[in-house]
Order: sequence, then C-alpha cells, then structure tokens
Amino acid sequence: MTRTLTTGTVAHARVPASSANLGPGFDTLGLALGLFDDVVVTVAESGLDIEVDGEGAREVPWGPSHLVVRAIERGLESVGVWADGLKVRCHNRIPHSRGLGSSASAVVGGLAAANCLAASLDPALALSPEQMVQLAAEFEGHPDNASASVLGGAVVSWSRESGPPEGPRAYAAARLDVHPDIGATVLIPTERSSTAHTRGLLPDLVPHRDAAFNASRSALAVVALTTRPDLLMVSTEDRLHQPYRASALPVTSRWVETLRAHGHAATVSGAGPTVLVLGTASIARELADRAGDDGMTVLELDIADGVTTR
Repeated sequence: MTRTLTTGTVAHARVPASSANLGPGFDTLGLALGLFDDVVVTVAESGLDIEVDGEGAREVPWGPSHLVVRAIERGLESVGVWADGLKVRCHNRIPHSRGLGSSASAVVGGLAAANCLAASLDPALALSPEQMVQLAAEFEGHPDNASASVLGGAVVSWSRESGPPEGPRAYAAARLDVHPDIGATVLIPTERSSTAHTRGLLPDLVPHRDAAFNASRSALAVVALTTRPDLLMVSTEDRLHQPYRASALPVTSRWVETLRAHGHAATVSGAGPTVLVLGTASIARELADRAGDDGMTVLELDIADGVTTR
C-alpha cells in the first residue's frame, strides 16, 4: 500500500564530498570530505519546482531528470511513499566533474531527503545505512564514493553479483574511523575530467606483480588511515590505474609527483583531475602558492561524517 506525504512537510539533507581510490584502492577505498552540498525538499500540492545554485547550477537540468530529483523519487518508491508534488532546492558547493564525488553526493542527498520525509510519516519506514548504500551505488555502478557520503569517515566497499554477470549487483561497505590527526588537502584544477574517458584508458589485464603490489598497499592503507599515519606515503602507492591515466591528466600527474617528492601522500582523487593529499600536517605554503599560480584551488578539508538530515 502506497502512503502519501502531507503537503508542507520539509526535509533538509547535508551531504559531504568524497574521494575514491586513495591511491591503490581502485573502486574500493573512499573517504568523506568536509565540503558539503545542501538539499531542501518540501512536499507540495502538485508538480515539480526545482532550483539550483552554486556549483554546476547552469549545467544541470532543472527538471525530472535532475539527479537529486531522481534519487528522491527512488528513495520514496523504495519504501512505498508518494508525494503529490515536490519543491526541491539544491545549494551546491562540491565542484562537478573534478573527482570529488559530486554525482554520488547528489544521489545520497536526494535519497537522504526522501528517507527523512518517509520517516516523518512513519519512523518504521526509514532506510538503514546498508539500504542507503545499496540504492546509491545502483545509480553509480560502484559504491566507493556513495558509501563514503552515506557512512562518513573512510570506507572499504565491495560488490557481488546476485545473479548472471549482466544482472543486478549487491553493494556493501564498512566504515573505518580515521585517525584523528589525519586531514586532507585538495588541489582542484579548473579543467574537468570524464570518468568514462579515464576508465577507458585502463587495460583489461595487468601484470600479476602489479596486482600483488596494489593488494598489499590497499591492505596497508587501512592500517595507515586508522592507526599509523606514518605509513600514508607507502600505503598510497599505486600501479593499477594512475599510471595509465597520467597522459590524460598531465597537470594532475605532475602535481602528484611534485607533492610526493616533497614527502606528501598525494594521489589522484577518484578519476581526477583533483589531487588529494592525506597527512598530519599542511602542505608547505610555497607549494600551495605554486599550485595556485598553476590555476588550482587549494582547500584544506576535515574528514567528514556521513550525510545528515533534519
């Protein structure tokens, strides 16, 4: 039985940005970052009214195909709830197509707002974090960014086939509590990157020694992130994806090399072009100034908790 929301009911979701891979953990490791989008949803008598401001406001559709709207509808549908109309307001701070999980954040924000609306009708309808991860990852096709935005902290995520290879997948994630001394710095270029394009640069087969190398570094990254920040440099080494994408991300790759040469655990954030630096101290002012002169926006960010609603 479908239940209808009361006109005037309001939900506010605040959802963090995220970084994926963290070097070796391709499509597996993720991290929530303290840069937030806000989604405010009001149940209306009829129709759809959407407004977007901030990052990407002029580039995203202001209608039913908007990712936040699709996620709201999917979240309500999943618990058997209907809204006669919706008024959606999105304030975006997360840069689009920069490797900071903007699409995952949009999905998680929409799902979380829908979840808040449904819970106002009946708390028993609320989705669990595990269900949120599953629904969000279905949009993305992989759970690393989405699960970080849902759960916060660092995450180890995975998927498994629940039928034939072309069939649906089950997605899951486990949160890691990041060592309190670890913070993040991001260097955000003006150019954008297409995940589909950079994925297309990856080979179908990699040498066994490279697979073994990344397996060891991914396992070590869990230790470094939680208890041993002194291991961040070695644990963020990668042979699985960054070398193959370097030609498409020349500025990013140059800055990853420069920062690592200065002792900073720098990686490509997701599919790029943002550079992520993890550590217990800020990068040197001289390096930050050079990056700014190179057209990059340099932000120091906290490790964030997951999406919140009210």
